[in-house]
Amino acid sequence: MAVADMTKSTLQLVLQDGIDSESGSPIFKSKSFNNVKTDTTADQLYAIATALVELQERALYNINRKDTADIREA
Repeated sequence: MAVADMTKSTLQLVLQDGIDSESGSPIFKSKSFNNVKTDTTADQLYAIATALVELQERALYNINRKDTADIREA
């Protein structure tokens, strides 16, 4: 049986930065926050993300969490 040990977690805010004049598609920019505690819950991350969005000039499009884990044999 294999076990996954989460080693790193990152919070990413995807922000809308306008509309492309040629294609009409939205333009997105992202801001990443590293060193998030790996045991942080989704509710805690959501609360932090909504507080950080208030400090941004761009509108929020999405909130992502990116986790990295080491997989080993148990």
